[in-house]
Amino acid sequence: MNQTTTEQTTHHDKLSRFLFDNHAIRGELVNLNQTYQHILANHNYPLPVQHLLGELLVATSLLTATLKFEGDITVQLQGDGPLNLAVINGNNHQQMRGVARVNSEIKDDATLKEMLGNGYIVITITPKKGERYQGIVGIEADTLTGCIENYFKQSEQLPTKLVIKTGVYQNMPMAAGILLQVLPASEDTQTSFEHLTTLAETIKPDEIFALPADEVLYRLYHQEDVRLFDGQCVEFKCTCSRQRCEDTLVTLPENEVDTILSEDGNIDMHCDYCGNHYIFDKIDIENLRKHQLKDTLH
Repeated sequence: MNQTTTEQTTHHDKLSRFLFDNHAIRGELVNLNQTYQHILANHNYPLPVQHLLGELLVATSLLTATLKFEGDITVQLQGDGPLNLAVINGNNHQQMRGVARVNSEIKDDATLKEMLGNGYIVITITPKKGERYQGIVGIEADTLTGCIENYFKQSEQLPTKLVIKTGVYQNMPMAAGILLQVLPASEDTQTSFEHLTTLAETIKPDEIFALPADEVLYRLYHQEDVRLFDGQCVEFKCTCSRQRCEDTLVTLPENEVDTILSEDGNIDMHCDYCGNHYIFDKIDIENLRKHQLKDTLH
């Protein structure tokens, strides 16, 4: 195995791409801790939901890296079970945020289908240039990785393998994963793909959580010629802001806003993604209306 670039000193919260020189197969490896911890912060999710959000975060990061575009991606699970929504938003800069909505008790050993009930996965891609795309796949597989692989099979028609690990390492929640995918217009890759994916499945959680990308790939593929490229940092980034809240408030009927103010004394707009609270009192609302009127007159 050879490495074409120098690894940074830290390997956490990083996505790395790699290629096999002797096989028409490419791969990605992502290791996340701080991004994952930010998503779990300020929430008391049941353990299976925590793991599912970690898997969804890893899958979204890997999926985003397979797309050559500038823009946003949303991967969400929807269902009629005790977990009715789990969603990760990301973009081509690997800036991620996510949230889940739980409406009843979830057992510690609950499966994907037990959590979601009758559900589906929705993948929405919104490029800065070009048309918005949305793909919908039913929750037919037993695992999230199986559902994502079904998505690739239906939409991209490219053999794709996901290996995702979530858990606790050094007392911190961790999530990591590997994606392998056959390159488009490739032939006679089935045997190679099966061989490389079988090796990928042997990775242990502690290895993929603790080791940098070059060491993980060496342990898996030391007999292969692998080109590893510079890693891309992944980070938690929420798009909420006071300005966005103001833009929403001025669109609401004034009587609704006034009723909330009279009953509660202020308006508390809470962001489910990051936990921030944006508080607006009567004076804030009056100023907003004055600015809106001024902008309208001009």
